[in-house]
Amino acid sequence: MVEVVTNTFDRAWWRTYAATLAARAAQAESMAAPLARLKRRATAAGVPTIYANDNFGQWRSDFRRTVAHCTAPSSPGHRVSRRLRPTARDYFVLKPKHSGFFDTTLGTLLEALRIRRVILTGMAGNICVLFTANDAYMRDYKIFAPADCIVSNTAADNDHALYQLKTVLKGNVAVSTRLTFHANGRPRHARRR
Repeated sequence: MVEVVTNTFDRAWWRTYAATLAARAAQAESMAAPLARLKRRATAAGVPTIYANDNFGQWRSDFRRTVAHCTAPSSPGHRVSRRLRPTARDYFVLKPKHSGFFDTTLGTLLEALRIRRVILTGMAGNICVLFTANDAYMRDYKIFAPADCIVSNTAADNDHALYQLKTVLKGNVAVSTRLTFHANGRPRHARRR
């Protein structure tokens, strides 16, 4: 789950689109519902959840403080962050840049968990999710990126990101309800979108 515990609604690159900020927040909130359902199904099947979250330039922070900040009522993204709040059994990496892999322990964690397929979800689809997917592809991971669990700065940006995920990175972008899990917790091939 990329950048779902977030206060990104008050970041400069979201503010540039100030006229549609309310619409974007609503889009993120509507993405949170199918993502929460997918997470419940994945957890029930034994699939680990890993949060790859920005540290928001807070170099002395930790993930608990990030969650506390982003779920506070004063945080613009608190409704999404609360709905997708991590549990004690979830994993997390704090990322300093756009990709969940760049300068993080994500690769080591996936290796330790013996993961070869990743389900990438979250915000912003055209930036953080896409950069993480690119790095996953370059490391030979099979990519699932449910279209209803990804949002971007604009609808056009999201469409472009999904197109790139599907065509360039060979990812499966079927909606989350089409993704099923084997008994061993691995995602099964979903029907393509």
